[in-house]
Amino acid sequence: MRYKPEYKQKKRQELLTISGQIAKKDGFAATGVDGFMKAAGVTSGAFYSHFSSKQELLKALIEHELQHSFDMWQSNPHHNAADWINFELDRYLTPSHLEHPEQGCVLPTLATEVARADDTIKQAYEKELLRGHALFSAHLASEKKAWAMMSQLVGAVLIARAMHDPELQKSILQANKMIIQDYLAAHSAA
Repeated sequence: MRYKPEYKQKKRQELLTISGQIAKKDGFAATGVDGFMKAAGVTSGAFYSHFSSKQELLKALIEHELQHSFDMWQSNPHHNAADWINFELDRYLTPSHLEHPEQGCVLPTLATEVARADDTIKQAYEKELLRGHALFSAHLASEKKAWAMMSQLVGAVLIARAMHDPELQKSILQANKMIIQDYLAAHSAA
């Protein structure tokens, strides 16, 4: 049975969304093609009509997930730097982001897997992350501050997720939010 091209593209996007949720929750390397496809409600054979390999799926996931992050950052309704940053801090450093990695940012969940991947994956990750970095740089008026803030956000979520005590998790998120706000306020003219 032949499907229209738009059906195939829609199905691919659906597979990427579902696979991304699973990869962010359970890990990409820890999940086989069968696991991804079962969750999507399709056969493993259907996988190969969309991706030539699991590595191609990882590359597509990175691009898809970072595009989603970029779209969220772009949808921030604020234009002045302080309000834009505070909105992102309030959106990112939340208990919900810790408790539901499948719905959250790809950076704290898959960055270590990208670090172990081949150069093609790393290049795709870098290309997409640089787009986000440019957006942060524009709002912070500094490339260095943008890298620092992005790294701080991701690190805070990663460390807090590894803690057992919910109060300690909240404390880590709040401490990072306060430090970022204090730093940016002190260096706003820099």
